[in-house]
Amino acid sequence: MNSKTILITGCSSGIGLDTARRFKSLGWTVFASCRGQEDCDARAAEGFSAPQLDYQDAASIARCAADVLRQTNGRLDALFHNGAYALPGPLEDIPADGMRAQFEANFLGWHDLNRHLIPAMRAQGGGRILFNSSVLGLVGMKYRGAYVATKFALEGYADVLRMEMAETGIDVVLIEPGPIETDFRKNAIKQFDQWVDWQSSPRRAQYESTLLDMLKKGSSSKAQWPASAVTEAVEKALTAKRPKARYRVTTPTHAMAIARRLLPTRMLDWVLSKG
Repeated sequence: MNSKTILITGCSSGIGLDTARRFKSLGWTVFASCRGQEDCDARAAEGFSAPQLDYQDAASIARCAADVLRQTNGRLDALFHNGAYALPGPLEDIPADGMRAQFEANFLGWHDLNRHLIPAMRAQGGGRILFNSSVLGLVGMKYRGAYVATKFALEGYADVLRMEMAETGIDVVLIEPGPIETDFRKNAIKQFDQWVDWQSSPRRAQYESTLLDMLKKGSSSKAQWPASAVTEAVEKALTAKRPKARYRVTTPTHAMAIARRLLPTRMLDWVLSKG
């Protein structure tokens, strides 16, 4: 296999699919993994190798890693962790099992996949591991606490991994998007309906008056960037001779990074509470 190789997770739609198509057009051998088999079949119909991977299923993680390395004779140039979802709602209404599922999908499964693939990158003398983080890995916002917790964890994890891999030739990069046009909210609604018993919440009146609409509909007035904006950052991170530690995508992400540095905590809370 002479072309460069990359495994991208979460390729059913949105950022993962856009990135997979871009790198395929650039001549890379792309492994476009998806959580559901139907989505894997759709990617295979496009000409991708599409191993099934569910971050909440350790067996599928092991199978995916083994399949990729078998097809590449044990080599992998890049890994882009992208598959994730949000469980919205006030933290007091998020059951512990829901929080565990959120961490399995957005954090622990990513670590598990790294453990399968880092040995191959070590053996070949280098590689790149990219993590799709979020503006919510920089600042927290109300009713997104479970997702925020996973992204804050990911930011710290990536910083440490970057330092630990410094002598191996493996570069570790955080991609930090803001509002992107994807199916993210639609998937989050499914998680909310599965896990949050809002009718038994002390906030029931708040849910009925405003919170349900806010969580499920959002604001149509807020600007969103196309998935290709993230793909462009991924391309920069994978083609730069020495990649940055972080690539921030969208104006809100840059603004929040500055606000976090400059504003007192209480003032930042006030700004973030305004949405």
